[in-house]
Amino acid sequence: MKETILNDKRLLAVDDEPDVLDSLEEIVKAEAPRCTIYKARSYEEAMRLLGEVDFDLVVLDIMGVRGFELLEEAVQRGLRVAMLTAHALTPEALKRSYDLRARAFLPKEKLADIVPFLEDVLTCDYETGWKRLMRKLHAFFNERFVSDWEKKTGLDWKEWAK
Repeated sequence: MKETILNDKRLLAVDDEPDVLDSLEEIVKAEAPRCTIYKARSYEEAMRLLGEVDFDLVVLDIMGVRGFELLEEAVQRGLRVAMLTAHALTPEALKRSYDLRARAFLPKEKLADIVPFLEDVLTCDYETGWKRLMRKLHAFFNERFVSDWEKKTGLDWKEWAK
């Protein structure tokens, strides 16, 4: 097993679906056994943990836990955040995540492959991280979103995907 930057990090995962939290923990721990994972199932529980623990990384669902509010709070605290969503997988949510300074926007369908994305969140600056994300997921977003999704966001994702 290769060494990962996730080892010895503290990660907060917030989702109202316990099975998603358990899967995320299982996947991350398989590659980063020394990563400490805290789980929250509500906005209130996440806010409490944000006040008690100094996290290296936060992974937020959007729906059910007031994910965008948590994103704003975490970014204000200087934390790196990855959004992980299924129901809010839209060009508008992608754009809002970018605008609110999330470091990644990941579909839950890609949960099994989350470790390299989280490594990018920890190692890349804001813009470089988004460019790497688009190189990896541009084809996925093209399949999932309508043909003019890039125009709806007002950003040139296609250029970033090169």
